[in-house]
Amino acid sequence: MGGNHVGAARAVGIITLVVTAVLGSAYLLGRSLIPDPSPTGTTVTATGADHPEYADQSGPTDTEPGTTGSPDTGPNGSQRSDGQEPDANVGPMGTRVSTGTAGVALTFDDGPHPDYTPQVLAILREYRVTATFCVVGKNAQAYPWLVEQIVAEGHTLCNHSWDHDVALGAKSSEWIRTDLMRTSEAIRAAAPDAPIAWYRQPGGAWTYSVVSVSRDLGMTPLHWTLDPSDWRVPGANRITASVLNGIRPGSIVLLHDAGGDRQGTVDALYRILPELAGRFDVQALPPRGL
Repeated sequence: MGGNHVGAARAVGIITLVVTAVLGSAYLLGRSLIPDPSPTGTTVTATGADHPEYADQSGPTDTEPGTTGSPDTGPNGSQRSDGQEPDANVGPMGTRVSTGTAGVALTFDDGPHPDYTPQVLAILREYRVTATFCVVGKNAQAYPWLVEQIVAEGHTLCNHSWDHDVALGAKSSEWIRTDLMRTSEAIRAAAPDAPIAWYRQPGGAWTYSVVSVSRDLGMTPLHWTLDPSDWRVPGANRITASVLNGIRPGSIVLLHDAGGDRQGTVDALYRILPELAGRFDVQALPPRGL
């Protein structure tokens, strides 16, 4: 009897092991047939410089002064879903973030302004470099002679919305189109033959709608590579250090000639341009876009 009980116990143990193995294999097989619910792509969003003078429209910046993008989205904030290296010329939502050459480009936002824009133009003239001015429509309407002077001195123009509306991209396509067209009309009233090949969204708050509309209107969406945060009014020393330490071949630098006290930016240019002009070809972005 004792032997029979031992034999029966061994048989039950063997059967239990077999059943456990079979069930374990079936579980693993079932898991392999269930698709992975995790997403395979991400959505790139970007916020840029918030300006004190537009406190009701401001948003936080996602980069430190002098940086080029978030570390988890690759160079300049661009991202590829196919596993390949990101295009260094392409930034948030397909915007342009590089000159595509070894040269660098200075861009000035929010103007023109009767105090600061003439000073910026004088410095650029002194060092024989050209730049790109991202013009706000209502300022173009108020100071048309400055828009005319910008064009006459060989600089290129960029549409920067009618009144620096950071939330513009969240509005309807019709609203966006009206805003951008109104801005371009004000610019052309001052400089009828000047091409407007670029559009920069205030605050870098890009949406697919604003990118799409700007492209439909023949403008290339323009972001930046390097933001020295001159809009925070940190003083000429910090602006200078941020630009000279962060500049690289192909950089598009975000600066301001309006929207607040820009004397620090003007003073910094006297320190930036001698070294920059000695290291790089500093030219305006092409008037016909890229």
